Amino acid sequence: MALPEETTFVVELDRFEGPLDLLLHLIREQDVDIFDIPIARITEQFLQAIEGIEELGLDRAGEFLEMAATLVRIKVQLLLPRRLDEEGELEDPRAELVRRLLEYEHFRDAADRLEDAEAERARRYGRGFVPPKPAVDPAALELEVDWGDVWDALYELLERSRPPDVHHVHGRVVTLEEKVELVLRTLSELTRVQFQDLLREQPDRVHAVATFLAVLELARRRELALRQSRHFAPLWLYARQAETDQPEAHEEQADH
Repeated sequence: MALPEETTFVVELDRFEGPLDLLLHLIREQDVDIFDIPIARITEQFLQAIEGIEELGLDRAGEFLEMAATLVRIKVQLLLPRRLDEEGELEDPRAELVRRLLEYEHFRDAADRLEDAEAERARRYGRGFVPPKPAVDPAALELEVDWGDVWDALYELLERSRPPDVHHVHGRVVTLEEKVELVLRTLSELTRVQFQDLLREQPDRVHAVATFLAVLELARRRELALRQSRHFAPLWLYARQAETDQPEAHEEQADH
């Protein structure tokens, strides 16, 4: 039964979660069609309901006052000539408000149902209860296979049967004779050289090992002399004819 316009509404704002909740309450209590809200009457009732709103505090009062301003604006727009929309119909200033109310009502009802379900579960079961999973008989399950599954299985089978790719590694040929020639040529020009200097042009590990073997071979042949002042100090190579030319002095200079 619809209430007359002059009915005085006495509501407790603390009961409502926000202005949409209060507005929806006013509409539903009077059995008003939400798609055809009598905006003038609802606006007056809303303003009457929020008298004394300052008691709720600044944050909550601001929400209700914003809705009141929206209702007043819609009320004024309905009194003015309205424009036509893209389909040639008169624009309804209430449309956006109706959309917000329906959306709010939908989520509120969903929240109420979840709350009821939670209360029902708490009444039946203790906290932390997990219902047991029903036992499933594998033999009772129906095998559902489509052509996509068949092709995927066939493709996987073919991939498994493919022989592994063969990767050929071609090593770099570094001969001992080349490194022997390099050391002898260097000593013929410098009479002495530091081992590390022989690796400047080709500093990789293969050439380093080959060069070191060449140095050891020449030392075995007594074609050069090796000097090192202490452990891990630079290794010096001397031509055999320069070995007697005070190698200790050269080493001391090199260390400094």
